Amino acid sequence: MTELTLDKFEKLKNELKSRQENNNNEVIISAGTCSIAAGAKDVIKVFIEEFERNGINNIKIKQAGCMGLCHVEPTLEIALSGMPSIIYGNVTADIAKKIVEEHIINKKVLTDYTQDRPANDIISEKQDNKSEQKQFRIVLRNCGIIDPENIDEYITRDGYSALKKAIFEMNPDTVIEELKKSGLRGRGGAGFPTWMKWNFSKEVESEIKYIVCNADEGDPGAYMDRSTLEGDPHSVLEAMAIAGYTIGAKQGFIYIRAEYPLAIKRLEIAIQQATQYGLLGNNILGSDFSFDIEIRLGAGAFVCGEETALLASIEGERGMPRPRPPFPAIKGLWGQPTIINNVETYANIPVVILKGGEWFSKIGTETSKGTKVFALTGKINNSGLIEVPMGTTLREIVFDIGQGIRDGKQFKAVQTGGPSGGVIRANYLDTPIDYESLKELGSMMGSGGMIVMDEDDCMVDVSKFYLQFTVDESCGKCTPCRIGGRQILDILEKICSGTGTKDDIEKIKLIGQAEKSASLCGLGQTAPNPVLSTLHYFNDEYMEHIEQKKCRSGKCKKLVTYSVIAEQCIKCGLCARNCPVDCISGEIKKSPFVIDQPRCVKCGNCYSACPVSAVSNKSEAVLLANH
Repeated sequence: MTELTLDKFEKLKNELKSRQENNNNEVIISAGTCSIAAGAKDVIKVFIEEFERNGINNIKIKQAGCMGLCHVEPTLEIALSGMPSIIYGNVTADIAKKIVEEHIINKKVLTDYTQDRPANDIISEKQDNKSEQKQFRIVLRNCGIIDPENIDEYITRDGYSALKKAIFEMNPDTVIEELKKSGLRGRGGAGFPTWMKWNFSKEVESEIKYIVCNADEGDPGAYMDRSTLEGDPHSVLEAMAIAGYTIGAKQGFIYIRAEYPLAIKRLEIAIQQATQYGLLGNNILGSDFSFDIEIRLGAGAFVCGEETALLASIEGERGMPRPRPPFPAIKGLWGQPTIINNVETYANIPVVILKGGEWFSKIGTETSKGTKVFALTGKINNSGLIEVPMGTTLREIVFDIGQGIRDGKQFKAVQTGGPSGGVIRANYLDTPIDYESLKELGSMMGSGGMIVMDEDDCMVDVSKFYLQFTVDESCGKCTPCRIGGRQILDILEKICSGTGTKDDIEKIKLIGQAEKSASLCGLGQTAPNPVLSTLHYFNDEYMEHIEQKKCRSGKCKKLVTYSVIAEQCIKCGLCARNCPVDCISGEIKKSPFVIDQPRCVKCGNCYSACPVSAVSNKSEAVLLANH
């Protein structure tokens, strides 16, 4: 690699685009964390071996990031001249061999394994113009398409062109103006206008300023930022450099959790490549602007996702929130003006600069512009990484993109915003996804976790899970969060064990409102949200636990008693064979089986194993075998 001047950059970009147009024969294999866990490395090995064996040397084998089709990993795309581009899912080593033989050699598509393209993107010609297409990729525009460890592929798709435009065709004020026109709001949860935050720091007179990327993604079930960094790390580097140019900063930090080794590796490679090309470092593209980026690893503390705790951790201090104001944009890292945005916010920036704020503002709703990335998980048929325009309804996400609830079960609720959000029940499925609408329902956008629940989920148990998480992750600095969260959790445990009272409901509400009002940071201020929202929408389930000592979903073990109905028992002994504590007795083909109640651990294995539904419980719950 050689350091690029402006002229050399343009020449390189044109050469790379010409090269791609002349030879676009590729096998693109998804190699994000989820795909690798599903066996992508074995698939890659098969393609390499089969290509060598068959003398195929005109088709490139390429590793890319997540394609978004997490429910059918490993996935790959075959792009051959003269044939439509095809995506395959659930590819094993054996299927990979078939793809080489049938699709690549014999030009025959294996329709049993094909998948629909998940989304249109803003750059590629590879688009599906079906009317039912719900996704549109801005943030994820390069994920699953480029090799994230090859800077040339990023440049081919207009990478670093936005940085070039900002430095040579714009000034800091016009950058701010484009961001203002775009209406882009921070995607980390609060939804603060990006242009305003940047402008605050730009206006402060200081020789030293900093740009920070918050990649400390800690919500249960969330993996949006990880996948973006694994699939397109350069988009974040480019955006941070643009931010540095705009506010007058020369140094950036990416704060990322150490549990993301693949994302860290690809970031390190991207920083090294960008520096060698002169797109980071001194005198970028021959200009007088210089900017460097370093990585800082977090140790997994959820509270370090809060911006002041994150800054304290970068400084080498214990990650604990600080009172605000002053806000970091004015006085942040080492007391200097500091811009902090999350991965998704930064990934939007190059597109806003290249296509213009007005173009971006036409996507989304009046107050929530652009798209939003979600990690769609839970009791959903098609889980995965999705990106939809703001204003898309929950129904479209759950039933069109996600293809409904697994095993024909009934939809019960969706949790948005992680431990900071709330649950939304079925009668609000037509609610558009935007900052204000979700807030009105007692939830929030958050960073983008979206967990779907079905009829077998207990809302009291769900609340307890999220509150246990925030109690464990509380730094303990302020009393409302440290003590209030623990008190609510104790009450929920009472209710789940059958010893709760009606007065406990009012106690939860009072303590929850106090914690929301008086906590120092966002962790404590939002921790009661899951409990308060389930109380609002599913109060009947709480009252069943309290008054009838009943958990309709069978998740609260102390409220479930298993017994064998002698008249229905066929004396097969399957219940006894599946009991982990040997508390079921009887004789096969001779006598009905009986459960020794004091020894029963209420695991539900007997209930699931019985072929004739002779095992029942007094709450008539439907239990999962692994509960």
